[in-house]
Amino acid sequence: MAELMKVKQLRPRMGNVFIELEIVSIGETREFASAKGQGKVCSAEGKDETGEVQLSLWNEQIDQVKEGQKVRIENGWVSEYKGQLQLSTGKFGTMHVL
Repeated sequence: MAELMKVKQLRPRMGNVFIELEIVSIGETREFASAKGQGKVCSAEGKDETGEVQLSLWNEQIDQVKEGQKVRIENGWVSEYKGQLQLSTGKFGTMHVL
């Protein structure tokens, strides 16, 4: 099992992120359609003792979490949008509700 990371260690374009976060807030769900298909996406705010990060929840992940719960992201991916870090499971990662 990979070593747990902290929010303050996250950098743009970082892959293989293994982190545990508490869900602070969950935003509005948006529907999307693209050449690859359609689905739902939602931004959430996650935190640990070192800081907070935007977390992108996709499709079934949206219904799996509630505010105040802890989640573990395995093999996550960090991107950057408007100067803000965005963490998601990407194509290959997984999210577990703890």
